[in-house]
Amino acid sequence: MPRPRLCRKINFDPNVTYFKPQGIPLRDLEMVELTTEEIEAYRLRHINDLDQQQSADKMHTSPSTYQRILYSANKKIADALVNGKAIKIIKL
Repeated sequence: MPRPRLCRKINFDPNVTYFKPQGIPLRDLEMVELTTEEIEAYRLRHINDLDQQQSADKMHTSPSTYQRILYSANKKIADALVNGKAIKIIKL
């Protein structure tokens, strides 16, 4: 049985939950799903310009876990941008 997920602090609730390339119907696009955890990690680093330790503290997680979450977000966002996929933000 897998270890239960810890509750991380997320101070961001996005109003917009889909992003897609212009001019292509959503039904014709592949989808990349980002969790609110990943968006929060991305926001803290790239919008608020916090370092790894500060971001991890704000999310109530360890720096190594924060780094894994951020890496996952960066990889998914890059995949969507480079390969023309839609992005869906999901709440866990």
